Amino acid sequence: MQQAANFKLHRNALGRLVMTTADGLVHEGVVPVRAFPIAAPDDGIGMISADGRELAWLPRLDQLPAALREAIEAELASREFMPEIRRIRSVSTFATPSTWEVETDRGITSLVLRGEEDIRRLAGSTLLISDSHGIHYLVRNLPGLDKASRKLLDRFL
Repeated sequence: MQQAANFKLHRNALGRLVMTTADGLVHEGVVPVRAFPIAAPDDGIGMISADGRELAWLPRLDQLPAALREAIEAELASREFMPEIRRIRSVSTFATPSTWEVETDRGITSLVLRGEEDIRRLAGSTLLISDSHGIHYLVRNLPGLDKASRKLLDRFL
């Protein structure tokens, strides 16, 4: 397993990542995986082969050369979808299931909360909310939400 960015990445004709190591080995279908996607998204990225073996470990994403970092970030973005809730605009009812209209870092959307158990507390003041379609929404800093959003959330916590 390689400990540093001692490899090159490019996309093949099918759009899959191909890793070429310093010793000339070529690995097709490489996938970057975050060790701590919520708590420390830029710390600890494993480069995983198509058969599930770790080929390289990257301690910090921001320490990579720009081209390599951009390729890895683009691949991560295409695989990860976890909108961050910035504001709760409205809740249809305080009984579940309820429909929430929220503002996220990706725009305004609606989600259906099936039950209070779909809101999980993570480390510190972070919440993970799962909707009826299995999409996970992140509230990174609960005290950082506006007062109205916190008041709505308090009814479900």
